Amino acid sequence: MPPTRLTSCILVLLVFSQCIGSFRDAEALYLSGRYEEAIEAFNKVLFVSTTDLKSLHLRARSYEELEMYDFAIKDYRRILALEPTYAQAYAGIGKIAWEKKNMKEAEQNFLLAAMHDPSDYDILVLLSRAMIKNGRYKSAVEFLDEAIVLKPEEPMPHYYKGIAQAYSGDGLGVIVSFNKYLEIEPDNLSAHYNRGFALMKLGYCSWAVEDFDKVLEENPRHYDALARRALCLLEKNPRQACFDLETAAINGNLLAKANLNRCQAFR
Repeated sequence: MPPTRLTSCILVLLVFSQCIGSFRDAEALYLSGRYEEAIEAFNKVLFVSTTDLKSLHLRARSYEELEMYDFAIKDYRRILALEPTYAQAYAGIGKIAWEKKNMKEAEQNFLLAAMHDPSDYDILVLLSRAMIKNGRYKSAVEFLDEAIVLKPEEPMPHYYKGIAQAYSGDGLGVIVSFNKYLEIEPDNLSAHYNRGFALMKLGYCSWAVEDFDKVLEENPRHYDALARRALCLLEKNPRQACFDLETAAINGNLLAKANLNRCQAFR
């Protein structure tokens, strides 16, 4: 018996419905880390709505997570053709440039993202990190200050601000920034080392020793911290200091090797 017109229409609708995806289902796949399935689901959504910015964005993010960068950039470029002020698309291109070690392109895109969404904390931090990589320390500090205003309880802007200040020679600024960071994240050894380094350079050796002690408690093979602590203790405790310098030098530390001759005065 030949199908009626109604039956034919139902069959067509059933076939067509298989090509229509649900954004919520696709988003759920993305959020659960099932990126390949998410891409297939977003393909179905975009089959019907080719200009759906949210679907394009999350499909691009899925491609990015799978390191399929060319496909991700294609989606980000498509978004910007439709909506030139879409900050997250610039940020996505910037993150891919960062992964490819193209820091100038990364900074340019993060800056465009920040221009279009100056209240996005994550974009400000990414931009600042790219600026540090590109040697633009003063500008990095300025954007990190903006990030701190947005989220004063977050530790990382203080950390990166300290790094930028260290590179620009602002020793007191380094100490202030790492003081604030360590109030929030007291167990970060890198922050203790960097603050100790800054304190040592400014002549606050007793405080620097406390930071180097903290590092060495957790990592006795941190020979740069060992050498710097030894230099801080050279006048006060030369025997221990020289033993530590020799230990660090034997393990290849250049700072220790360069200062071993200072122990001759104590022999």
